[in-house]
Amino acid sequence: MEGPQAARQVRNPDPHAQSALAAAIAEAVHDGDERVLRRLLARFAEQAAMTDLPALRDALDTTGQRGDRLPEAR
Repeated sequence: MEGPQAARQVRNPDPHAQSALAAAIAEAVHDGDERVLRRLLARFAEQAAMTDLPALRDALDTTGQRGDRLPEAR
């Protein structure tokens, strides 16, 4: 049985792809092309989410190591 740590993998983004995406975003801003800018920003958000997926899972994990219940509000 795999523990939570074994299932987590950190993905390192390709620095060349990141540079190309940043350059494309800058060009879309310069050109005022809102449609392209929205598409590129969506791609950037997708890459950011996939890169830090373990941290996102931890943030969304409401059970943690404490059991099945949410922490009680005080």
